[in-house]
Amino acid sequence: MYARLTCIRVVPDKVQEAVELYKKSVVPEAKKQKGFKGLLLLTDPQSGNGLSITLWTSEKAAQATEENRYYQEQLVKFISLFNSPPSREGYQVSLQVRV
Repeated sequence: MYARLTCIRVVPDKVQEAVELYKKSVVPEAKKQKGFKGLLLLTDPQSGNGLSITLWTSEKAAQATEENRYYQEQLVKFISLFNSPPSREGYQVSLQVRV
């Protein structure tokens, strides 16, 4: 499994708006992507900092969402809410525990 982390900085008073947009727009579109396995959205309402963690069957599946423009199309929806440009990193999921 592979995880893509997108580090975001949202205008602090726009965090809830960003969460709602993520819920209504990003989640349904992510579910349509081949290899999608789940996601987490972590936010700090005071600072506006956040992490979007999406899980994929493989690095290839995550990269395919950049090639088909899904990733870029989702980021564009948040442009007016960002304090600074987002950054992206990828990781192999070495361990996952669910309770």
